[in-house]
Amino acid sequence: MAKGSPQLEWCIVRLGEDHNWWVDEVSDAVHWDVDGLSIIDPRQVDHIIELIEPLREYGFNSDVFERAFIPFRIAKDLGKGRVRLARTKQPLLESEEKLFALPDIIDEENGPYADFLDHITRLRVKLLNDLLDFEEKLTVDEVEDQLREAQNNDFIEGKAVHLFQEMTAILDFMPEGYGDDDDETEKRSVEDDADDIPEIEAGEEEKLKNDASLKWDDDEDGEDEKDEDGKPAKDGDDDDEDEDKEDGEEDDKPKSSKRSRS
Repeated sequence: MAKGSPQLEWCIVRLGEDHNWWVDEVSDAVHWDVDGLSIIDPRQVDHIIELIEPLREYGFNSDVFERAFIPFRIAKDLGKGRVRLARTKQPLLESEEKLFALPDIIDEENGPYADFLDHITRLRVKLLNDLLDFEEKLTVDEVEDQLREAQNNDFIEGKAVHLFQEMTAILDFMPEGYGDDDDETEKRSVEDDADDIPEIEAGEEEKLKNDASLKWDDDEDGEDEKDEDGKPAKDGDDDDEDEDKEDGEEDDKPKSSKRSRS
């Protein structure tokens, strides 16, 4: 368990609009600045543990993980999205209780959390070099440069980066040109387009089917081959109808018209 701040016995956290948990108050205000201080919720703890599982065969150290976080259990629901947490001695990797985890960032450069980030970055690089066929081996510096660039962009845009996102950025890291990022982007785009299509009720759908203005040209051509009842015309009916039409036209014409041509 992290021992960086023995005075930190409780904290009050709130659920943000981004659905992440952020610290509002702490028992040790001397060492901890709650401005923008994020905390990992139980669901996120489980996800991180799942992501580090493949790193075990590359030398993952459980002690580094346990030292990086201060575990808390839920003590009281304060309502309106606020919860009071109490510090516990249960290890995160072994506890059956759903625990929050506060990264120990009192020393951001050389503290336990910084050691954890360095540890999983090196192991992630080992895993990628083992699984992917690079022309040149991927290095820790290259990964850190890309991650730092993304963090700087978020900082410029004024985004508050939750520490859970910082960890998953490392544990999910994939160099450009590898992985299924493009496929996933295209898939999401297609799904988004489908979501934008309004649903049509059964009655409206039937009206649209019977709307002559919405029929294709092929349908219009096909209508010529149907009789007045909408049934397909029989063979020979077209010729008979043409002859009857011609006879009818002649009968309807004035007799004087015939005499004038004679």
